[in-house]
Amino acid sequence: MKFRKSPLVTITLRYGLIAGAIIILFMIVFYYMGQHPLLVFPYLDFRIVLFGVFIFFALKEFKESHQNGILFFWQGMIGSYILIFTSMILAAVGIILFSQFEPAFVTSFIEAQLAKFQAIPQAEIDEFGKESFDRNLAAISATNGMQLAVTYFGHGIMIGLFVSVILSAILRKQPKTL
Repeated sequence: MKFRKSPLVTITLRYGLIAGAIIILFMIVFYYMGQHPLLVFPYLDFRIVLFGVFIFFALKEFKESHQNGILFFWQGMIGSYILIFTSMILAAVGIILFSQFEPAFVTSFIEAQLAKFQAIPQAEIDEFGKESFDRNLAAISATNGMQLAVTYFGHGIMIGLFVSVILSAILRKQPKTL
């Protein structure tokens, strides 16, 4: 139980909960502004900046307040992943609940994806295979809120890995050996 009371865990959990709430808020705002949040390209996703800011401040607080300015790379990675998993679990639950509250959230996603599929030229469909195309088309048509949440969670974890490695390397500071 000592791990649970660790400042690294408590600080990153707190920042992760705040980041998760902000992700849910941004998703709802983007949706009602007419931009479906799940149709944004991953490299333009607002979570890159959000994770960067929250990981930076969480690790900096841990480093300065509890480690006398020392942060090992492994501490940065563990803290970052606690923050990312916490925020993405909260965001996934938010997607599931919002899709129950607002059924058009899922249907608008399906319609946009179907429009993308219908815009694919016949030559490309033939190249990849008609069976594969039909299978993917059927899978999109059967999408539900849980599948959207799992996909969003997975994308968030991938984005978080990228940001975590960079910030953990930048913020690390090891004690000087004599």
